Amino acid sequence: MIRVFNRYMLGDFLKSFALTVAVLTFVMYVGAVVQAIDYMSRGISGLLIMKIFALNIPFTLSFVIPMSVLTTVLLHFGRLSSDGEITALKSSGVSLWQVAAPILFCSVLLSGVCLYLNAELSPRSHFARRQMLRELGEEDPLALLDEGRFVNDFPGVKVYVGKKNDEQLEDIILIQFDEKGVRAEVRAKSGRVSFNAETRVMEINLDQVRLTEYDKADPADLAKARTLSAESYPVTLDLRQMLKKGRINKKPSDMTFSELVGSLRNVRQAFPDILEANVPRMRAKMAVDANQRLALALSCFSFTLLAIPLGIRSHRKESSIGIGMALVLLFLFYMFIILSDAMVDRPEWRPDMIPWIPVLGCQVLGFLLLHKHR
Repeated sequence: MIRVFNRYMLGDFLKSFALTVAVLTFVMYVGAVVQAIDYMSRGISGLLIMKIFALNIPFTLSFVIPMSVLTTVLLHFGRLSSDGEITALKSSGVSLWQVAAPILFCSVLLSGVCLYLNAELSPRSHFARRQMLRELGEEDPLALLDEGRFVNDFPGVKVYVGKKNDEQLEDIILIQFDEKGVRAEVRAKSGRVSFNAETRVMEINLDQVRLTEYDKADPADLAKARTLSAESYPVTLDLRQMLKKGRINKKPSDMTFSELVGSLRNVRQAFPDILEANVPRMRAKMAVDANQRLALALSCFSFTLLAIPLGIRSHRKESSIGIGMALVLLFLFYMFIILSDAMVDRPEWRPDMIPWIPVLGCQVLGFLLLHKHR
């Protein structure tokens, strides 16, 4: 009897899971429709637009699959409990572990799928998408401004940003070049950057500036350099040619898991332009990224383990109850993910361990609740 019931339950679960994945993926891609219309207005072909958004599917699925697992399990076991099927099985001598076994096994397989997505497919697709956008001249250049290292992608200038919050920058260094070498070095306490997508021009308005201009005829002679101070200083960069060059440097989010681990072992080799003072921060950032990928993959099993007893305890058939519980749990889970990103400036606090708190917490609480209802 239990085998027949497990086959029925697993089939019903997989159908509901597939539907949930489709719905959540569609919801997450609604905003992309507006972007697709914008691309079409710029003359980009529909086939290329489809390729761009197809390359984003692995990244989207790495979030959608755990969300779908949690929502489906809550609704599934909430319905079984409200219909009295769980009580009937228990009275027949079937333990809750036997009932949950096929769903838990399925969640382990889905964790494996998510692990492959997060470790290999998603970063490769993300990098390929960036390359395609660069070739089309559509990549957002603001995303190139990585914290803690010099960026060489901009024409005639190397840019260093200590901290970035959207368009607001702090601790900025710009080294301007010409055919003879270094022309000027600009240091600013803060600044604000803006980008005009139509003209492909980036403007950086710097505040509290210290400008060092080198001699045009002999830029290597520091004795001929001139130092100036200013409250504000505008810098304009024409990015039309830069945005169409083929090769781009990989960011941590573009690296596969093996590349990320290799870069962790030797940060300076992976990012030769990084300042020595920012090596610990970059190492912490990559460690956080690596642990987030693993924790997000294993969340499928953790969510299932916790959602089974929570769904049974709810005793509700209404989908609104299950969806509400799923939203609360997802909010708590991603709050720890956001917290780990926010704490990369404090590597001594081990922010790379923070993503594991909700994963292990769900597993411990799920085991306890399942044991109590066995």
